Amino acid sequence: MLEQALAHTGLIAILRGLKPSEAAAIGEVLYGAGFRVIEVPLNSPDPLQSIRILRDSLPADCLVGAGTVLKPAQVQQVKAAGGQVIVMPHSDPQVLRAAKAAGLFLAPGVATPNEAFAALAEGADILKLFPAEQMGTAVVKAWLAVLPAGTLLAPVGGITPDNMQPFYDAGARGFGLGSGLYKPGMTPEQVAAAAQAYVTAWKALR
Repeated sequence: MLEQALAHTGLIAILRGLKPSEAAAIGEVLYGAGFRVIEVPLNSPDPLQSIRILRDSLPADCLVGAGTVLKPAQVQQVKAAGGQVIVMPHSDPQVLRAAKAAGLFLAPGVATPNEAFAALAEGADILKLFPAEQMGTAVVKAWLAVLPAGTLLAPVGGITPDNMQPFYDAGARGFGLGSGLYKPGMTPEQVAAAAQAYVTAWKALR
């Protein structure tokens, strides 16, 4: 299902700082723009409630998950809230195993080939190349030359509508979008405009 969601639109919304009171409205405009994967980092205000609201208010073809998952115990909390995806800034094997045991999709952060291979061995569904602005497109191309065929690599960090093309040309087939898409205090209308700019840029890649 994760591959289907990313095939629809290979953009992952990272809603760091989202409040539960905003969740339904922000989720609605993101879904309307074409997003099918939305994550709420666990260092947001009451993130589990926001995850529950998003899951209850969005259609079933939109995956909802948590970001900045740092401990195995948090995996069960996310699942109980309706979360379906675990996104991490790192690739702690204990968290990876907890997520797979819970039957959740898994997107760990990797910054070296060793981390990438280790995460795949633990069942990672997609690799989050983080921080992308520091690593660049040469890393994407080099890694994909040696990683298993079909590996999904998603740059995260500093991605804008204007800089996706070089990463895509290097082989990236997904992107995680943070402050360029959503910052605390933005209205649904502002998020909708940013989302549309990203989706337009994504469609132009294909």
